[in-house]
Amino acid sequence: MTEHDSSAPPTAGSPAADPSVNVPVESLVTAVEAAGAAGQLSVAAVTNLKRWLQESGYAAYRPLLARKIEGGEFSELESLYWQVLPFGTGGRRGTMAELGSATMNARTVCESASGIAQYLKRARGASGGRGVIAYDSRHRSREFAELTARTWAAAGLKVFLFEGARSTPELSFAVRHLRCDVGVMISASHNPPADNGVKAYWSTGGQVLPPHDRGIIECVYEANEIPLADLEEARAAGQVEMVGEELDEYYINAVNGCGLSKARQVTAVYSPLHGVGETSVFRVLSEAGFEGVTLYAPQATQDGEFPKVPQQLPNPERPEVYEPIIEAARKTKADLVLASDPDADRLGVAVRDSRGRYVILSGNRVGALLADYVLRKRKGTGTLGKGSFLVQTLVTTPLIPVIAEKYKVTVFGDLLVGFKYIGQVIDREGAQRFLLGCEESLGYLAGGYARDKDAAVAALLLCECASELKREGKTLLDRLDELYIEHGYHNESQCSETARGAEGLAMVARLLEAFATRPPTELAGVRLKRVRDYRKHEIRQLPENEWLAELPAPSGDLVIFDSVRGEVEISFAVRPSGTEPKIKFYFFAHGKVGTAENLDKVRAHSDKKLAEVEEALVAWVRAVWSEPVQGA
Repeated sequence: MTEHDSSAPPTAGSPAADPSVNVPVESLVTAVEAAGAAGQLSVAAVTNLKRWLQESGYAAYRPLLARKIEGGEFSELESLYWQVLPFGTGGRRGTMAELGSATMNARTVCESASGIAQYLKRARGASGGRGVIAYDSRHRSREFAELTARTWAAAGLKVFLFEGARSTPELSFAVRHLRCDVGVMISASHNPPADNGVKAYWSTGGQVLPPHDRGIIECVYEANEIPLADLEEARAAGQVEMVGEELDEYYINAVNGCGLSKARQVTAVYSPLHGVGETSVFRVLSEAGFEGVTLYAPQATQDGEFPKVPQQLPNPERPEVYEPIIEAARKTKADLVLASDPDADRLGVAVRDSRGRYVILSGNRVGALLADYVLRKRKGTGTLGKGSFLVQTLVTTPLIPVIAEKYKVTVFGDLLVGFKYIGQVIDREGAQRFLLGCEESLGYLAGGYARDKDAAVAALLLCECASELKREGKTLLDRLDELYIEHGYHNESQCSETARGAEGLAMVARLLEAFATRPPTELAGVRLKRVRDYRKHEIRQLPENEWLAELPAPSGDLVIFDSVRGEVEISFAVRPSGTEPKIKFYFFAHGKVGTAENLDKVRAHSDKKLAEVEEALVAWVRAVWSEPVQGA
């Protein structure tokens, strides 16, 4: 049943398909080294190209590599080999290509699958184990899922493969329900059409955590020759089992079991943005009895090109995504617009206000509304048990802990970015006491059925909340204002700065060094008083930037700056990407309100100051990047 190929197969139809072609490896290596010496290739690209030329596992790619090297296509080769595609907060993702260590292709997918299987063997101390694989609507997702199944089957795993495209949270559910050791989701989340990725899951149903992530990465990078099973033979032998409808039923019932109200009055237009959300979000709402929720037909078809999404960028954090859906919602005066990303783990929301305009809610505001709703309902039904808790990341709104304090409920919030850390806390503290998990990037979870964010359960609870408010003549926006009056006005924003390639990584490193050694002490008239540095585990006082106190776990590339107390308090966080030369900034503003009459004034002042600080920080960052590099 096992076909011992010398490598993972290249893309179907690739001219690199015949590894027997005689390729002059030594002369190609010499040409690559010469290109590196001439500055046409980075040091990393030279190293990675030499591996693909010299190691037996890459033999099938040598003819195509030879043509590119002999043709002097070093600019393209640099983009294909400038790095080994890293594991970030949730796995590997990147641009798809025929070949290249820095891209998603058949070889890098099989390396990822092999790394997971080999690490599982080390962790178990024996071969075997169980794994489940799902995939979304992206280009090549089915191909990559089948390659993963073939790799795992050849490694001796019992494999469960979804028969059609499904959501990421259903994959998380399936890992737990099928008692699997590992899982893989083929998806690049909300990235552009050219991208795809591999998300790796452990037996908890959560994405892999230390030490498993490091162990898997080591095994991925060690991969050379990767055996592949024949898929049809593996299915016939029962080693690969197709799953689908029966598992769907269990998943949908689990999500709907998290409901807290019978109110179903809300009307909404929902779009899966050409992803898989119809199989999860829309089905959950339909089976829960939300008859007023309709599917936005132009974006309902599963299509990895995302043709009807503005700019073909299916990210519900982008305001442009909502424009066509809102146009449809206006015709029926729908209360809500809902949108999930292609793998249906994130939920975006827009709310119709009293003037008929649709206001897009940030992930922080949706999280605050969900926290308020879950706590109110649990309190009202007497199910807010001892030890109940919420979980959020360090870059999620501080309004959630303030709301929870009213109910004397603990919030675990000292977490790095990544829902896997929320899942870890759920397992540590006990799923039976878990109420809600939130992250600012539109990720939410309730219930113990999964360990990853789920747009379906978020949509269910939010529609229930909106329905109950509608009975009172209110909207989600009205409830937000009530929360602001009670707890103070909170607003958040974010932006990012991106560089390119190996030089971009150096620029990001230089910027992080500047934040550590000579940080800004004032931005747009706002004085900064302290730095919380999770890389060095220390709190430093400003403007001196001197050590003030030890900062406990977590440990990661995250630095948070806090302003002095004032009419508006400002904080911002700095976090580099784990997979690309990009750095992200998160901004937070808090202003005391007191009375309803003060809200609009405080809102306007806080929003203005937040925007000014953001603009000033971006200017500071660009000034650092424009400085001459020492020794250049």
